[in-house]
Amino acid sequence: MGVRNLFYLVVFIFSINLLSCQRSQGQNDPRLVGGPCEGCEGVFEYGDRVLSPVDTLPDFHSGAQKIKVTGTIFKPDGKTPAPGVVLYVYHTDQKGLYTPKEGASGWGRRHGYNRGWVKTDQEGRYAFYTIKPGVYPDRTEPAHIHPTILEPDGRYYWLGSYFFEGDSLLTEKETKPSAPRGGSDGILRLRKEGNIWVGERNFVLGKNIRSYN
Repeated sequence: MGVRNLFYLVVFIFSINLLSCQRSQGQNDPRLVGGPCEGCEGVFEYGDRVLSPVDTLPDFHSGAQKIKVTGTIFKPDGKTPAPGVVLYVYHTDQKGLYTPKEGASGWGRRHGYNRGWVKTDQEGRYAFYTIKPGVYPDRTEPAHIHPTILEPDGRYYWLGSYFFEGDSLLTEKETKPSAPRGGSDGILRLRKEGNIWVGERNFVLGKNIRSYN
């Protein structure tokens, strides 16, 4: 068995164990919707920690540009706040790499150490503190943050990345998507508040997610 196949076998086994743990905690059976998603199982890897509406990713306390990302997640009607939704995010470090921490397991080996999980409050609100990610060394894509949704009924799926207004690598694919997953283009328009740059992005559950129902 090749190294790559062995890695995916280990991740598969780890993911099955995580899903079993979620079921044992009384959550509904997970169901991937919206098409294939390599790494979406990372949304389950928060283990036994109790999630809150706010999380701080590891590099926030570094010397890089600090950002706060906040928003509201709505139910499919686009008006009613959606409480209890898990949002998993991950991104590159300052060098534009998904650097894993020592001893990382599961998707932490691929997504790197800058990752976190939040669960929306009763008003559907969430927030996370982190740094503005570095661009890939080959500059093939603009700086971005990956989000994955896990709904209380077990449906989970990927959403379009968070991007940053003014990034010279942005193209119309990012700024004018024809059917943005979650209902927004993902462009964060940062404003300065003290020593932190703040951006907001809202989501609508199931919006432009095929096979959602």
